[in-house]
Amino acid sequence: MDVLRTADQRFEGLPDFPFRPHYVEVPDGDGGRLRVHHLDEGPRNGPVVVLMHGEPSWCFLYRHMIPVLTAAGLRCLAPDLVGFGRSDKPSRPDDYTYARHVSWMQAWLDEVGASDLTLVGQDWGGLIGLRLVAADPGRFSRVVAANTFLPTGTGRVSDAFLDWQRFSQEVPAFPAGRIVDSGCTTDLTPEVVAAYDAPFPEEAMKAGARRFPLLVPTRPDDPEAPANQAAWEVLASYARPFLCAFSDADPITAGSDRALRERIPGCAGQPHTTIVGGGHFLQEDRGPELARIVADWVQSP
Repeated sequence: MDVLRTADQRFEGLPDFPFRPHYVEVPDGDGGRLRVHHLDEGPRNGPVVVLMHGEPSWCFLYRHMIPVLTAAGLRCLAPDLVGFGRSDKPSRPDDYTYARHVSWMQAWLDEVGASDLTLVGQDWGGLIGLRLVAADPGRFSRVVAANTFLPTGTGRVSDAFLDWQRFSQEVPAFPAGRIVDSGCTTDLTPEVVAAYDAPFPEEAMKAGARRFPLLVPTRPDDPEAPANQAAWEVLASYARPFLCAFSDADPITAGSDRALRERIPGCAGQPHTTIVGGGHFLQEDRGPELARIVADWVQSP
């Protein structure tokens, strides 16, 4: 596996991002090792919240949530998925599979040694994170699903997603920062857009970002459809607290919270919320609000 690594200088002077990097190594699934980056903020003995980003962002997405969560006494672990942020980036699109992403994050959790976790998953952070919960339900004490879903290849695929999938494969230069900006209801500053571009100084480093849209199971014969169906079977008996915090202006995942709330027992009686004014990347549009919802919920009796 040919692996690329973004130079540290690309991450200097980013706006509102004073956090120190942390690294662990995980098996790459091809006989080698990959370096995975994460943030580790807040009291070491505080309840642990795992903040998982999606496509094509990185842990920078959580910079306005982490101070709210740590001020509430929570410890925040925010990984960069392989292929994103400061984590290593295999250069071939075929190096990336849904199953490998799950395996890489399982190995990362083992390396950081975290347990009794609250998962906050948005976009692919949920597609991967919910598979992690299904694989080891006892490791997660709570789950927050924010603008995400767990597709099994059945049902209608939205036009918005098909347009995004087509764009991701046809655009000559994959514009990560502009994509994040377009998924927000607020206008990101040029400095913030540049921060989302920072991990990708060359197109070869964007193989993982380009690959993600093709890895979403959209047909029953998708190679990961059975694994997601199996995950749903586990989640159908997951009785620990499960909260849906979706925004009101995301065309990609609109309505997905309904399936979660109907099928997962832990959703019963929880204070599910619709965050007004947030787009797909609600961490950018309404980050402190989402963080306060998470903090209050984790600390509730």
